[in-house]
Amino acid sequence: MAYRIAGTYVAVCNCAPICPCPVDGRPTTENGECLGALVFDIKEGDLDGTDLSGTSVGLYNHFPSNLTAGNWTVGLVIDASSDDQARALEGIFRGDEGGPFGEFAGLISTVAGVERGKITVKGGDQPSASIEGKTEFSFEAFTGADGSSTTVSNAMFGFAPTYKIGKGSGHSEAFGLSFDARYGESAEFEFSTEMAGEIHPRA
Repeated sequence: MAYRIAGTYVAVCNCAPICPCPVDGRPTTENGECLGALVFDIKEGDLDGTDLSGTSVGLYNHFPSNLTAGNWTVGLVIDASSDDQARALEGIFRGDEGGPFGEFAGLISTVAGVERGKITVKGGDQPSASIEGKTEFSFEAFTGADGSSTTVSNAMFGFAPTYKIGKGSGHSEAFGLSFDARYGESAEFEFSTEMAGEIHPRA
């Protein structure tokens, strides 16, 4: 089984900026845990002949410590027009189809749920996302002295080689994971079966 998906993601969490999860740091919250929501807006994609263009996936997370400590809880909301697309996306994002998400499978202890739902993503300078009945959030990038967006590159757990970081706002209430957004990030992404490596929980 082989897949490729590409598009834009927008993510928020309850960490005080800047969230250290991508570099395997302990979350910057009072209790040291990270609650987050990400939306992957898939512009083009395919899994063994199933066209995934124009679909979206919402990924919810609870990280009780730094990422490689494991014991993650995740939930998925899938916006797809067909059951075949929904099954393909679930397989990719649960890690069953390998690739980058397959690397994370050993760190997940609980899948809180997989649901179908309407997802809306708006781009521009301040992208936002809505997962109907669950989550509304927006992202505003930090800027440097020259006015360009602040970015992070080559992070251990980055969803893109380089991504914008900044302020997140909004609220999420899904799968028993409730939080107000403080940090945000966004970038174009591309994932495929060939991008696999190995990530193991640390003892």
